Amino acid sequence: MNRKISLGLMLLFLGTQISVTQSAAKAQTPVAPTTTTKSICPTELGTAIDAVINRPLFSRVRWGVLVQPLSTGSTLYSRDAQKYFIPASNLKLLTTAAALQQLGANFRIRTSIYQNGNGVLRVVGRGDPSLTDAQLQTLAQQLKQKGITQIPRLIADDSYIQGDIVNPTWQWEDVQSEYGAPVSSFILNQNIFSLKLVPQAVGKSLQVMWIDPGEAKQWRTINQSVTVAQNQPTYVNVTRELSGTALRIQGQLTASSEPSLIDLPVIDPNYYFLRHFRAALVTEKIPLGQTLVVTGGVHQEEIAFVESPPLSELLMETLQNSNNLYAEALLRALAGEKPRLKTQTSPDVGLEVVKASLTKLGVDPANYILVDGSGLSRRNLVTPEAFGQILRGMARTPTGYVYRASLPVAGKSGTLKGRFQNTSAEGIVQAKTGTLTGVVSLSGYVNSPKYEPLVFSIIVNQSDQPATVVRQAIDEIVVLLTQLHSC
Repeated sequence: MNRKISLGLMLLFLGTQISVTQSAAKAQTPVAPTTTTKSICPTELGTAIDAVINRPLFSRVRWGVLVQPLSTGSTLYSRDAQKYFIPASNLKLLTTAAALQQLGANFRIRTSIYQNGNGVLRVVGRGDPSLTDAQLQTLAQQLKQKGITQIPRLIADDSYIQGDIVNPTWQWEDVQSEYGAPVSSFILNQNIFSLKLVPQAVGKSLQVMWIDPGEAKQWRTINQSVTVAQNQPTYVNVTRELSGTALRIQGQLTASSEPSLIDLPVIDPNYYFLRHFRAALVTEKIPLGQTLVVTGGVHQEEIAFVESPPLSELLMETLQNSNNLYAEALLRALAGEKPRLKTQTSPDVGLEVVKASLTKLGVDPANYILVDGSGLSRRNLVTPEAFGQILRGMARTPTGYVYRASLPVAGKSGTLKGRFQNTSAEGIVQAKTGTLTGVVSLSGYVNSPKYEPLVFSIIVNQSDQPATVVRQAIDEIVVLLTQLHSC
């Protein structure tokens, strides 16, 4: 997600520090550009790609690669393209394609307030990932314009999205991080709260400053941090107990350093929403009495509502910034109000819709196993061939241009802004990145001026190399693709 800092995390019940799994949602680290500008014949491509993949430092790494012309689907290069790989955030290519096909580019997610005959108000959340405090203020203003001067009782109806608010296959370290925020009927400020750690005099604990004072009341803070002298190393670990009631702050910052902004996922999205909505109502001088969270109920007269931006804009945030929460919200939006078995959750139904949509787009169901919408789970398995099929399939649809426009552009935007600069790929490659520990992926389009348009998918698994090293090799391969010409 597009946040300001990543955290080192600690499992309190083990008392053992662990390295944070690299988020499928984090912007990619810039790598040194490849400046080679030679031309390559298609018959030379295989040898050139193999020269990168077969380097000794990659001897224990699994590579899955597919390169095809966009128009024909014939194969220019393939290595284990029919085998399963953990895709990381490349999986968002599948979720967003299904969302665009099923919901349409103009689809919006609506948050409504209804008035019952007895004066009770009911707010209904439908999983809008873009909802912020500004929209809550708009709702409060609409209520004031309707003549609402007090609210004795407000019911928050969270029945629209059903099931676990966090995917049970996500790793604990990811669930503690801002890129693993919970997804439910009520999403506010991306279900993240923030605090600052401010250095003090040497030897003193870092000062904890809450960006949202209301959140401070929800936590018991254990501050074991310290301010150190200028020549000391700096690091910060912020962790929570399994019970979710205590934050432990450890680490050190130098006395002269800037404050560290820490982002953490909320524990209970429903009551986080209600606390903030109460504050918005206070601003409009509308006192709020009792609040209650329920699942289901009768909706009568809608008296206020706000809507998300259109899906075309939600896709931009999802793909450009690899936003996990947005991807998971779109998966649940696909479920909507469709009939479901009692044992089915919203994500279950959403995944069924994704699969049906992918089949219509020409993706072989045998080419993937999906368990979430974002790619954060390591139980997702997708073949490079599946990404080739979805990229070609979407290019044939009327909304294919919206899909492609949502992708990061090499050297220009999103998670590719810091990659491919000053290379032949800059500006002509549109692709989705993906990163987990041991996993790096990149799939997308090449619009070469000297060769026909291409689709490609490169997935690296079981890597013992730093992600930056793997990305550099992947980028070298993509640059080779931009140098193809007919000969």
